[in-house]
Amino acid sequence: MKRFLLAGAAILAAAACQSTTDETQAAEEADTAVTTAQTDVATDADIALPTGENDPYLWLEEVEGERALDWVRAQNERTLGALQSDPLYEDYYQDALDVLTSDERIPYGSIRDGMVYNFWQDETNVRGLWRRTPLESYATETPEWETVLDFDKLAEEEGKNWVFKGSNCYQPEEGGKWLCMVSLSDGGKDAVIQREFDLSTRSFVEDGFVTTEAKQGLSWVDADTVLIATDWGEGSLTDSGYPFIVKRWTRGTPLEAAEEVVRGDTADVGVFPFVLETEDGRRLQGAIQADTFFTSTVWWLPDGEETPVEVPIPPKSDIDGIYKGKLLVSLQQDWAPEGQPVAFKSGDLVAFDLDMFLETRALPAVELVFSPDESQAVNGVAIADGAALLSIQENVVGKVLKLEPGSGGWTTSEIALPGKGQSGIAFADKDVDTVFLNYEGFLTPDSLLRYDVATGEVSPLKSLPAKFETDGLAVEQFFATSSDGTKIPYFIIHKEDMPLDGTTPTLLYGYGGFQVSMNPSYSAVRGRLWLEQGGAYVLANIRGGGEFGPDWHQAGLKQKRQIIYDDFIAVGEDLIARGITETDHLGIMGGSNGGLLMGVMLTQRPDLWDAVVIQVPLLDMLRYHKLLAGASWVDEYGDPDIPEEREFLETISPYQNFDPAADYPKPLFLTSTKDDRVHPGHARKMAKLFEESGKPFFYYENIDGGHSAAANQKETARRSALEYVYLKRRLQTGASE
Repeated sequence: MKRFLLAGAAILAAAACQSTTDETQAAEEADTAVTTAQTDVATDADIALPTGENDPYLWLEEVEGERALDWVRAQNERTLGALQSDPLYEDYYQDALDVLTSDERIPYGSIRDGMVYNFWQDETNVRGLWRRTPLESYATETPEWETVLDFDKLAEEEGKNWVFKGSNCYQPEEGGKWLCMVSLSDGGKDAVIQREFDLSTRSFVEDGFVTTEAKQGLSWVDADTVLIATDWGEGSLTDSGYPFIVKRWTRGTPLEAAEEVVRGDTADVGVFPFVLETEDGRRLQGAIQADTFFTSTVWWLPDGEETPVEVPIPPKSDIDGIYKGKLLVSLQQDWAPEGQPVAFKSGDLVAFDLDMFLETRALPAVELVFSPDESQAVNGVAIADGAALLSIQENVVGKVLKLEPGSGGWTTSEIALPGKGQSGIAFADKDVDTVFLNYEGFLTPDSLLRYDVATGEVSPLKSLPAKFETDGLAVEQFFATSSDGTKIPYFIIHKEDMPLDGTTPTLLYGYGGFQVSMNPSYSAVRGRLWLEQGGAYVLANIRGGGEFGPDWHQAGLKQKRQIIYDDFIAVGEDLIARGITETDHLGIMGGSNGGLLMGVMLTQRPDLWDAVVIQVPLLDMLRYHKLLAGASWVDEYGDPDIPEEREFLETISPYQNFDPAADYPKPLFLTSTKDDRVHPGHARKMAKLFEESGKPFFYYENIDGGHSAAANQKETARRSALEYVYLKRRLQTGASE
């Protein structure tokens, strides 16, 4: 049960063609004519700048305000007109759409009663199908799929822009019917409605459970009872916009009649319910009170009792499941359990006897399950019928281990995988003895493996054909030296015969936050439109991520955050020092927290890059905590209302550090009106500063799409094509625009 995390933008592709054509040059000339650039450089006196509490552009924070949307539409029209008119755009769009809607994708899914359930989108099913097929059929090249729910049809019938956000299913008794709560988002927002759905009839349950739209959490207690945290009305949400009251809701009663079982307060990030099922079928009710983004209190709600019982685990830890009566807990901090002659370190996986705790309500003896070394990090634990599996990474390469308790302690055995790349557990369930494992690398297409718990056999189940030409490409891992002497790893994918003369167009991607790891991944879009054309792609494993465990993340929290930016700068400088590229050919990209990284790189080192793609970003770090979910992230960034933390934020906040006299590379801002996690006002206001100071920029805001900035695959293809055209112009031609 991992904490509710800020979902960073995926590692998105960016591309450029190697050759410059007359048509492209003509398009660049046309683009120059429609930018807002002026001959004279603006000064501080020429434009209104945000100072202290005075922000002249607060009107752009009105998400659907008429004035703000008029500005957005004007920028969209200008940017789309410039980039979509490029002769390369249509090819880029069609290539991206071909990849994103191709039937040659692995239909990842989950198993219920021998059926594999999968969510599928393609060019015909834009919003997608929820479908199923028997496991035996799934293993064939052409499974016979049965549609469970058609979201395009549902959206048309109900006149809604429904985006499927997942399902929460429960089988009251073995062999019985499955009841599911289906989450639907209007346009891709985090806020959803949930509606009860019967898998046996493939229809919504008449007079079943239905929630109102909100950011919410729900867990099944039994066939007629759920625990739910939602918006209960005025005063029931935290400062971060999440619920802090959990109630028990009985079938046939109105939602407002639900019985309160746990209450937090507005200062929490949120309080969310969970139900933990034991190996003998008992269902333990509980709630996670996220006191801050990285600390939480776990409550057990004993049957028939009014007072919750606190589970005695550290604030910085996660419950990972139950195996052979042991509750598995991963630590994000050092822990010396009171009264016990043991101590554990941050990053360790530990366990204790669950039934003993339930009986005594005191912490039993805690035992070590797995302790990663300096090169390793624990990704997560999955429980199958008869096995506990541990996903780790070692020097940013994935491994899967089988865990087993014994009289001499816990032992691990490695499960054989195809090679060195990103691997993980795609599906596991305590009642199913089949586990799906996935594997991919930068140049190795996704493969899905079947692990048989009973035999220990790993067998290929599905694999993708190559979607771009990898002959002549190489993958290397280098290390850059950061400002404090720490070695920062990064991967680079490039042509084997790449000249070391600084001319290679290079795209550097980074994230650096929330303990989110950046791992090797296969992207056919990136491959076709970037690598095949001679470009190099670089993935930076900077601090703030989880590549080397909690310490790697915590090294860049709050006032220590500048080291994350120093790491990224060090990678950029190392690429130039090695002769791989130079400023005119070096571009950077990042989204969400990575969008903040891009904003900082734009303002701190505008001399180092010539293209900056800023996706769904945070940029105003003095007001971020007042916008949407921003208050939940003060544990990561610092609190602007605390003087010493604000003082540091003032040094890094891109919005407040914008300089009208600076020579910035022309950026591309991308965001979404429907993003109810990171406010679109961040990108809007920063772009407005560029406009007011007469500096060239591109800006595109998807009216739908949520935090991914794309509500469907067609919109994702469009966004990708815009990015590639932009990068092609900047990096291939040395910014001749």
